[in-house]
Amino acid sequence: MVLIEQDSEPQQNHSKDTIVNPPNTSSSDSTTNDHGDAAASDGFETASERDVSDNETDDAQGLVNDSALKQQKAVTEANEAKVEGNKLFVEAKYEEALLQYEVALNVAESASVPEELNELRSICHSNRAVCFLKLGKYENTIKECTKALELNPTYMKALVRRAEAHEKLEHFEEAIADLKKILELDPANNQAGKTIMRLEPLAAEKREKMKEEMIGKLKEMGNSILGRFGMSVDNFKAVQDPNTGSYSVQFQR
Repeated sequence: MVLIEQDSEPQQNHSKDTIVNPPNTSSSDSTTNDHGDAAASDGFETASERDVSDNETDDAQGLVNDSALKQQKAVTEANEAKVEGNKLFVEAKYEEALLQYEVALNVAESASVPEELNELRSICHSNRAVCFLKLGKYENTIKECTKALELNPTYMKALVRRAEAHEKLEHFEEAIADLKKILELDPANNQAGKTIMRLEPLAAEKREKMKEEMIGKLKEMGNSILGRFGMSVDNFKAVQDPNTGSYSVQFQR
């Protein structure tokens, strides 16, 4: 049985920025002209000469508070959707669970700082992957696991699920690559090692089969051309030179 992800949620940072009013500068230098008169103002002010009003400080603090509230709201809504998805998964309602995880992802990605919710996002992608795995949609499983690993490259469960989906699709080389990554992260993972040993002969067999298919296609292409001249690729034979080890092609009738 595949267990749905029940990881703890990332801790949120509730600290608020403190906005400090810059010092007021009420005095200004004056320049006296040749007649003893003070020079007229140029009519503009710099940031250092300008007072920050209490209203502006309140507005800035309000923006910080609004951002923090929006972030916390996104965390709550995303977690609630993820928990609902977990319940639906346990009930084997995989399509409905997929929708709830998607809701959680949409909310998390619209947060003020979505990077702070990367852990939750990676879990939801991984949980969507296992739903697709249960539904036999292995290509979708691979896509969701890849998204989870983009957010968390050391996510073991996502690697395991992607390797399983690759094996189902007979992507043996890709499955072995994921399993080797698992062994890098956890050298004591005996199951990954055993699976690699089981898949390597299958990968070699598939490579040989693909090579034969490629040679067959090349022969078909060659015969289609040589057939115009009453010949076929069977009229040509590669002969190895015993002295140099090199090959030459000889024509045979």
